[in-house]
Amino acid sequence: MEDRNLRIVFMGTPDFAVESLKALVENKFNVVGVITAPDRPAGRGQKLTQSPVKEYAVEVGLPVLQPEKLKNEDFLNQLRDLKADLQVIVAFRMLPEVVWNMPRLGSLNLHGSLLPQYRGAAPINWAVINGDKKTGVTTFFLQHEIDTGNIIMQEEMPILDDDTAGSVHDKMMVLGAEVILKTVDAIHKNEVKAVPQNEFSNESELRPAPKIFKEDCKIDWNNSSEAIRNKIRGLSPYPTAWTELEMNNGKLISIKIFNAIISDKLQLKPGTIESDNKTFIAIGTNDKAILITDIQLAGKKRMLTQELLRGFDSEQIKGIK
Repeated sequence: MEDRNLRIVFMGTPDFAVESLKALVENKFNVVGVITAPDRPAGRGQKLTQSPVKEYAVEVGLPVLQPEKLKNEDFLNQLRDLKADLQVIVAFRMLPEVVWNMPRLGSLNLHGSLLPQYRGAAPINWAVINGDKKTGVTTFFLQHEIDTGNIIMQEEMPILDDDTAGSVHDKMMVLGAEVILKTVDAIHKNEVKAVPQNEFSNESELRPAPKIFKEDCKIDWNNSSEAIRNKIRGLSPYPTAWTELEMNNGKLISIKIFNAIISDKLQLKPGTIESDNKTFIAIGTNDKAILITDIQLAGKKRMLTQELLRGFDSEQIKGIK
């Protein structure tokens, strides 16, 4: 493949971003620098840990910058010295204008939705929580308002009935890298015509994708079984749907629920529990019961329901708090 002389600075931090950086490097694009998060303490030993993007960048010999503050003059001078024609941002933090407006060709971002739908921090989670049957990725040029810039490219992907936020994330990571590659190649060939977002949607209601907090993850068992199962899928494996078990002795035990199925046979009142103490735990909703298949008690490891019931007496449970 021909050499690509466009000077690219890549910005990203988690595994999701590595796939896109790897695609650019392996396809001979001229990545002149990588910006990622500073090393952070992690694990029980609080050992300083590099971001996945830094690990890959170091492995392939790319220069790495790790600013604490993006408006720091030393960092800005280092960034200017890289003389980027284009900045590519995948799963990074919000950029100040002095950063995104620096390259002559601008800064493009990869977003995990079909913009303008699901602008915000958690587009994958909310698409699954809302029961959508499709999602996709969008590349767009950054401008002042978050996730509102002109669209360069979009590609759709299905959300299957057994998908979780985790499985959609993993498939989108690969699709996103492919679209980043096509987008940068088109920019390199001067074949891009970015389009305002209002030309990409004929839907009257725009659904947001705000950051998800712990209280957002608590299950309301008065909802329908489908809504509850979608919430569980959309929060699995992280940040995870949860509820509280009220025990006969008055103690409350918090549990995380990673997966569940809807029962065609059981109907229970919302928040009531039924179990054979061997193979299943069912919880009532406002229609059908939910069968918990993948669970984690506070302070314990994640396990299948059958494993949990080998050492846990479900008859001690009074109900859901």
